[in-house]
Amino acid sequence: MANVMIVDDAMIVRKHLTTMLQNEGHTVVAEASHGLQAYCNYERYRPDVVTMDVNMPGMNGLETIEKIIKDFPDARIVVVSAFGTKTVILDALQRGAKNYILKPISQEKVAQAVKEALAAECEQ
Repeated sequence: MANVMIVDDAMIVRKHLTTMLQNEGHTVVAEASHGLQAYCNYERYRPDVVTMDVNMPGMNGLETIEKIIKDFPDARIVVVSAFGTKTVILDALQRGAKNYILKPISQEKVAQAVKEALAAECEQ
C-alpha cells in the first residue's frame, strides 16, 4: 500500500479523502492546504502519491505540480478537483500529473487513480 499526501484547501475534502484512502489500506503521511505547504511537505515526507486540488490560495495546484515535478521528477500526482475543463485537465497532465479525477469523488475513483499512479511508477 502507498504513503499518500493530500493537498486541498478544504479541510472537509482532506478528511473525506483520508477516510477513503485509509479504507483502501493506504497511509496518509501528510496534508496541505496550499501549494507552498504541499511542496515543503513533499520534500519532507516523499509520499508515493499526492492528491492535488487545482483551485487553492497562493500557489495553485497546477503551479504546485510543476514545481514538485521539476525538483522531484518521479513524483506521482493525481489531481482531484471540481474544476475540470479540457484545457485545465490537459495542462495538469502536461505539467506531470498522472491522472485527473473530478469531484464529487467516490472511493472507487480514488482507489483506481492511486492504483494507476503507482503502476506508472513501476513502468519507468
